[in-house]
Amino acid sequence: MVSQPPQGVPAPQDGYPVRFDVDVTDVPRDRVTVGLRIFAAIPILIVLGLVSGGSFSSTTSSGTQTMGAAGGLLFLAPLLMIVFRQKYPKWWFDWNLALMRFTNRVGAYILLLRDDYPSTDEEQAVHLDIDYPDVPHDLNRWLPLVKWFLAIPHYFVLIGLGIASFFVVVIAWFSILFTGEYPAGMREFIVGVMRWENRVVGYALVLVTDEYPPFRLKP
Repeated sequence: MVSQPPQGVPAPQDGYPVRFDVDVTDVPRDRVTVGLRIFAAIPILIVLGLVSGGSFSSTTSSGTQTMGAAGGLLFLAPLLMIVFRQKYPKWWFDWNLALMRFTNRVGAYILLLRDDYPSTDEEQAVHLDIDYPDVPHDLNRWLPLVKWFLAIPHYFVLIGLGIASFFVVVIAWFSILFTGEYPAGMREFIVGVMRWENRVVGYALVLVTDEYPPFRLKP
């Protein structure tokens, strides 16, 4: 079973089973929200933290009470199901995909790729599509045990790309404030880094494919 990619996302035969892209905005950038982006993003970051397994605590006169939120990407449960049952429950896959899509919408907003405030459920202009695996035919039942280890080279590359992305976004921030534009080359680089990270997450953590992620920014 293969989920259909939304408009703007390459078809499965065109590339990796994890596909990501962000629509280019064709409207003038909102310089006010760009200038205050780090503050404007705080509410949605709190929501993302809660559904990603974050927690918070409050202190009362009777002591300290801690309140937490269950959530986050499902990793160990799918791993065990793949290894012992050769199954990947569809609703677990749907949860992981929905959380990744939400995370990417927030990421695209913080990285200044879009000005529309991240929705908690609508796709908007940030597209992430992942093929739902036919486990007995598409996945090696033992490979999930070592995927996190096999992906180590990607972790080091992503650390370097993350550092570079910080400086690129800072430059893009000034560019938008003064010119109203996000330089195309910088935008493509940031989208490429997000694409690379999604591929690694899909391979090593969400366990949806055995195809090793390519070392490239492009689709």
